[in-house]
Amino acid sequence: MNMLAPPHRQMAGARPLPTAEQIYCAVRAEATNLAAADPFTAHVLGCALTIGLSEALERGDTLSSGLGLDRASLEALTTQWAPGARQFFDLQAEPEKLDLDEEETQLHELLARFKSDTTPLCAWMISIVARRAMSPRHLWQDLGLIERGELTKLMAQWFPALAAANVDNMKWKKFFYRKLCELEGFSLCAAPTCRECGDFDNCFGAEDGASVLARLSQR
Repeated sequence: MNMLAPPHRQMAGARPLPTAEQIYCAVRAEATNLAAADPFTAHVLGCALTIGLSEALERGDTLSSGLGLDRASLEALTTQWAPGARQFFDLQAEPEKLDLDEEETQLHELLARFKSDTTPLCAWMISIVARRAMSPRHLWQDLGLIERGELTKLMAQWFPALAAANVDNMKWKKFFYRKLCELEGFSLCAAPTCRECGDFDNCFGAEDGASVLARLSQR
């Protein structure tokens, strides 16, 4: 039985929405063989599902809108990696097909160009990273990760050539758009070199801050 009805905005008198911590623990509680064999990937997917579910429950939206995955992908991902996530959303309410805007499509294509393999899991990672990159915070925060180092590890695992190209440890969202410009043969930046740029910290400054999931859990 679902702990919650299909996603909706909490109404007066309704059962309180679960905290991010409660969602994450439930998502990770039932470890599949895949999750047990690859705990880091299970953690990354658990974080993404948690922040996606938290937003969906708060906004009365679908999980697909937060993760960029259609119904079939969500069904396969949760079956293989996180069955506990099913109690928080209605799979049948998720769309069978998603439409991406131009910006997300370009990011999707960039990540696909540098993907580590052709498995469904890698395809899910591409969609999740591209969709979460549309949010306003640092990418590691948008993915629900605990710290930036986890994002660096994710990129090295699933997009190794792209990760290796970020030799100066540029902020990942900035780096994505720089790579898109390079592939198109132009640059939006007028500075001759990064070191001579007056806005250096905007691209290379510290990506500190609190985990979004930690803040959500305190509500």
